[in-house]
Amino acid sequence: MYNELINMGISPVVSNYVMKAEAGLIDSFAMQSDITAINQLKVLHAMQANRLSDAHFADSTGYGYNDIGREALEDIFSAIFKAEAALVRPQLISGTHALAAALFGNLRPGDVLMSPVGAPYDTLESVIGIRPASGSLADYGIKYRQVDLSPDGDFDYEGIKKALTEPTKMVTIQRSKGYAWRPSFTIEKIKKLITFIRTISPHTIILVDNCYGEFVEDREPIEVGADIAAGSLIKNPGGGIAPGGGYVVGKVEYVEAAAQRLTAPGLGSAVGPTLGMTRTLLQGLFLAPQTVGSCIMGAMLAAAVFAGLGYEVNPLSLDTRTDIVQAIKLGDPKKVLAYCKGIQKAAPVDSYVVPEAAPMPGYSDGVVMAGGTFVQGSSIELSADAPLRPPYIVYHQGGLTTPHAKAGVVFALDTLYKEGLVTL
Repeated sequence: MYNELINMGISPVVSNYVMKAEAGLIDSFAMQSDITAINQLKVLHAMQANRLSDAHFADSTGYGYNDIGREALEDIFSAIFKAEAALVRPQLISGTHALAAALFGNLRPGDVLMSPVGAPYDTLESVIGIRPASGSLADYGIKYRQVDLSPDGDFDYEGIKKALTEPTKMVTIQRSKGYAWRPSFTIEKIKKLITFIRTISPHTIILVDNCYGEFVEDREPIEVGADIAAGSLIKNPGGGIAPGGGYVVGKVEYVEAAAQRLTAPGLGSAVGPTLGMTRTLLQGLFLAPQTVGSCIMGAMLAAAVFAGLGYEVNPLSLDTRTDIVQAIKLGDPKKVLAYCKGIQKAAPVDSYVVPEAAPMPGYSDGVVMAGGTFVQGSSIELSADAPLRPPYIVYHQGGLTTPHAKAGVVFALDTLYKEGLVTL
């Protein structure tokens, strides 16, 4: 592989450096392959148990009444995530939209929403009302509190206990780091947090933002006590095949409340045409565990390569993974732009484009996004993005295949090297 990259114009010194870094990851790659196999069989079993048939691939239009394909898709998601119910719809535009449906569907004026993991992802700031926006939770009189993490990145259990003394309708736990320099939370850590919350406030609804985390571990948040979880189909569970959509899984009453918000009161999950997307969504789901495994191998390699050059990386290459995101603290906006330029050069689509930082809906800073993807904004495909603000961290994720995930790291480093921003 690395010789072929040299034939594509990669500097031999860069190719050799990355190849040596990969040699130290063989055992970690093997462990990830085991998790991939477990999740692949989990998906296979769910499809078989629900008697998936090509009859389920027929499209529906209009209201989408009695769409057996949609029902099978949602039953399969429920089985995989060990949930009572699932809402899986192309009408959910993003992970933020799925989370917003879950929040607005289950919260009412006067209720309290609490985050025990610090500030939420940038796009949720407007949903909650931390950043003023018309129609936010705050506009509807829903209160928000957050407990910041301790300096070592762990949960502040005393602060959480204190915050829960006021009746709290819902707690939201963001599994992935987002655009923050903190650990992403493993399923085991989320289990510990949920158990703690239950001892203090047993009736509080616990929502997990599962974006970037699906199929990285061999368990999902519902299995460790979460009431509801949500995510995007153009991230992990879409396998790079889904052209759009999102999902909400969990207890029936909370999932149906989200459905009532997505469609209309009284209609809920009974309507919603799949518009010919059911087969694609199911095929993407089937491929998702393998695709996620490829992403993780690419992220491990990125961590090893840039840690070896003296940069702070989060997580470290040999750390336990719980999401597909690899954060690299480059410390210089020129390096962030060069890294993203390299990822774009490695893309199958728009490889000739040079990404620049620009305003984006839902973000307070200019954001640079590299992603020559088949599906616009697909984070499960090779991509890198960053808000252009100190300390200038780039967030690397994705890769539909292992060779492409590795190639992305090589192209990123090669661009930095050729622009004189790193030395080897």
